[in-house]
Amino acid sequence: MNRFNLSRLCRLSCLSISLLVAAGSIHGEDGTAPVAEPPAELGWTDAVILGLVEGITEYLPISSTGHLLITNEVLKLNSEVPMLDESGAPLMTPDGEAVTLKTAADAYAIVIQAGAILAVLFLYWSRVWQVILGVLGLSPNGRLLARNLIVAFLPAAVLGLLLDDWIESMLFAPLPIAIALIVGGFLMLAVESWRKHQLPDDDDIVDLHTLGVRQSLFIGFMQCIAMWPGTSRSMMTIVGGYVAGLRPTKAAEFSFLLGLITLTAAAGYKAVSSGPALFLAIDMGPLLLGIFVAFVSAALAVKWLVSYLTRHGLAIFAWYRFVLAGLVIFFLVR
Repeated sequence: MNRFNLSRLCRLSCLSISLLVAAGSIHGEDGTAPVAEPPAELGWTDAVILGLVEGITEYLPISSTGHLLITNEVLKLNSEVPMLDESGAPLMTPDGEAVTLKTAADAYAIVIQAGAILAVLFLYWSRVWQVILGVLGLSPNGRLLARNLIVAFLPAAVLGLLLDDWIESMLFAPLPIAIALIVGGFLMLAVESWRKHQLPDDDDIVDLHTLGVRQSLFIGFMQCIAMWPGTSRSMMTIVGGYVAGLRPTKAAEFSFLLGLITLTAAAGYKAVSSGPALFLAIDMGPLLLGIFVAFVSAALAVKWLVSYLTRHGLAIFAWYRFVLAGLVIFFLVR
């Protein structure tokens, strides 16, 4: 790894450590929560930190879900104790279920993806408009791109509904996240090495609308692997794009557009299914602030990632994942 990449790795690692330390400092200098009842709601500071983590990590191939779960651990937002209202009575959803800080934080982590969704809409509005025109029958290339995105989304739509409860019960923990970070890092190193020897000729470059149905479906199944927290939806779809013949910038662009559909569906589903718990635990102000922070940080991360992949590829993110996995194992695995 050359000096430039080592410098980049140090910066990424320092960013991760800084976020964890900043989060931990909220609850005391030693990172432990005070002995007290869980807070009545997610606070403004929690909203800013979670929005920042979501925005920075959503489209980078380092797993936003993994980072958010780790951040929840550090912020002590994983309490299963029922939350209390102002009168001291347990908060209850309309379905009669007790609201805990963990259920509210998990739902919040999904809903603030709206900020990342808006960032892609803002940066890629011309591509989105092309898809809309294609659906309306006014753009042949847009119609083909819309077809490819729908085909790529279908596996996650089906498997996500079938496996959601099992994944949350079995894989939403520090050790599975650390394992996914490590496995994903090795996968990126292997694919990056393969890609450098498999670049298509300039006359045979695959574009987003020229992908075939099988190639799009393959990328879709790769996205399903990212249901394992710590794997990274962005990583799996970019790697799938590589294998399908897309250049790095095109693979990233397809990943962003596919994420627009997938994240919208996931955020909408979570808002409907967990909305009562979320709005009992957090005021609208912190919720909107978290979404705004996620929007700004996601837009900056996307712009940086496209520029970086063009010049340097995925390898630096693999090494970052190894460092983060080590931190997770050392500090959070018990």
